[in-house]
Amino acid sequence: MLIELAEEAHDASVAKEAEEKLNEASEAIRKAEVRRMLSGEHDRLNAIVSIHPGAGGTEAQDWADILMRMYLRWVELKGFKAEVVDFLPGDEAGVKSVTFTVTGEYAYGYLKAEVGVHRLVRISPFDSNKRRHTSFASVFVYPEIEDDIEVEINEADLRVDTYRSSGAGGQHVNKTDSAVRLTHMPTGIVVACQNERSQHKNKATAMKLLRARIYELKLEEQEAKMQEFSKDKRDIAWGSQIRSYVMQPYRLIKDHRTGFETGNIDPVLDGALDGFIEAYLQMRSGGGKAKEA
Repeated sequence: MLIELAEEAHDASVAKEAEEKLNEASEAIRKAEVRRMLSGEHDRLNAIVSIHPGAGGTEAQDWADILMRMYLRWVELKGFKAEVVDFLPGDEAGVKSVTFTVTGEYAYGYLKAEVGVHRLVRISPFDSNKRRHTSFASVFVYPEIEDDIEVEINEADLRVDTYRSSGAGGQHVNKTDSAVRLTHMPTGIVVACQNERSQHKNKATAMKLLRARIYELKLEEQEAKMQEFSKDKRDIAWGSQIRSYVMQPYRLIKDHRTGFETGNIDPVLDGALDGFIEAYLQMRSGGGKAKEA
């Protein structure tokens, strides 16, 4: 409607307002589409990011440092928060390894797009002969799964058996069914206690043992999930990169999974990663490849 009015009145200010409204609507639609694609089980969680240089000494370590700065700038642009929790500096420059947490809504959902090997091609600032070098660094991203695992035991899931203690404990223990065996039907975990003369005390102790066993089981399940996130780790070398950052002889960043690319590399290294991330999410949701003109 505003566009039609602007055309009829030949009013530049109305045309500008119409363009702004159209851009706002397009941005709102884009954000809604991205949120729709962030529907994974862990996408809403905070993220843990680890960066490791490949072979190549100082050159690769410097590349890992550049990637760390790129992600920390992205965190800042998104309004998220980052905290470096582990940092091992390089021998001359850069980093040997770094791990940081990213706190923000859908942090893991976004950053999972960055998992893989990143390849850099440039004239090395550490080579006195100014030769072109290729460096690799790997990026791993994990969801920050809450560690406050709650253990709730439904009495209906328990089979309680009582029996006479077989151990020492005196005449009273031998004459009464004070020992308690608990079977947790959903998991098959069986615990027993016969140390106390009181059946009530033995059951209370057995419940503590059962909670501990179930807690341990949940920790193992959690660890298995973390291993699942790590199963696609690749060698930090040729042929395994997900994205190439070429500074010489031409300037181009290209994601080999989605085909998305740009020759405007400086903003990307300063944190403007949303184009690459959204192209990856679109591909994962069945939207095919996207390429920047």
